[in-house]
Amino acid sequence: QVQLVESGGGLVQAGGSLRLSCAASGGTHYTLAWFRQAPGKEREFVAAVSRSGDNTHYADSMKGRFTISRDNAKSTLYLEMNSLKPEDTAVYYCAAAAWSIYYSKNEYRYWGQGTQVTVSS
Repeated sequence: QVQLVESGGGLVQAGGSLRLSCAASGGTHYTLAWFRQAPGKEREFVAAVSRSGDNTHYADSMKGRFTISRDNAKSTLYLEMNSLKPEDTAVYYCAAAAWSIYYSKNEYRYWGQGTQVTVSS
């Protein structure tokens, strides 16, 4: 059983930065990922990291701006977000999947409750 609890969301101006955290109890042996969902839109893939932390994948629009990482000793997943844009406004979710990195939300079995990120222009 994996329990995921996100934190670190908030209101930031365009061009600013935020660091999201996800306490991932029981998640050490799972691929961990961030997804986001804006109002009226589908939940979309942001980034994922392998169990060891050596392998990371990003959605094209986040490459170069977002950095995903994990600290297995602390059972914590992170998302460092820089150069934020108003279109990054969404609820950000932490998710866990067995075996591999997936881009589809349907492959992730465990989800957190989400944390709101709002970027003002």
